[in-house]
Amino acid sequence: MTRTIKARFSRGVFEPLEPTVTEFVKDGEEVTLTIETSSAASSGDWLRETAGGWRNLIDAEALKAAIDHDRRLVTRPPVRM
Repeated sequence: MTRTIKARFSRGVFEPLEPTVTEFVKDGEEVTLTIETSSAASSGDWLRETAGGWRNLIDAEALKAAIDHDRRLVTRPPVRM
């Protein structure tokens, strides 16, 4: 029987996150685990790992123009002394 469950690895032991495990695995039964992590191992250099993440997702020139336009807006009332 093949079944996929979520588990947490803690202190050298896989701890099931679902209570239904005992329905299909008997205590002491040997099983084969296929491990798929939810996130890739990080090399520690987050800048290199994220470089180019926005490429082709937005129009950078339009974004810069919008930011420049918003910075030039005057929304404060004039100062009176």
